Amino acid sequence: MAIRDFELERDFIELNQLLKLAGLCDSGGAGKQLVASGAVRVDGDVELRKTAKIRAGQTVELGDCKIRVHTVR
Repeated sequence: MAIRDFELERDFIELNQLLKLAGLCDSGGAGKQLVASGAVRVDGDVELRKTAKIRAGQTVELGDCKIRVHTVR
């Protein structure tokens, strides 16, 4: 499983935007489609809210990729 670290500069990031910025899809719209398909997990649970607020300490999974969200140090 590929693990990516994402540094969060704000309080949260919307899930579809995180997928785009992490390079797992080409656009926020494509990210919304991935979420709607049930392919995305947040902290181990399927997440269907396209603009769910992802905060530091959470983990997002798509296929064989895991994104760990951290705050900027």
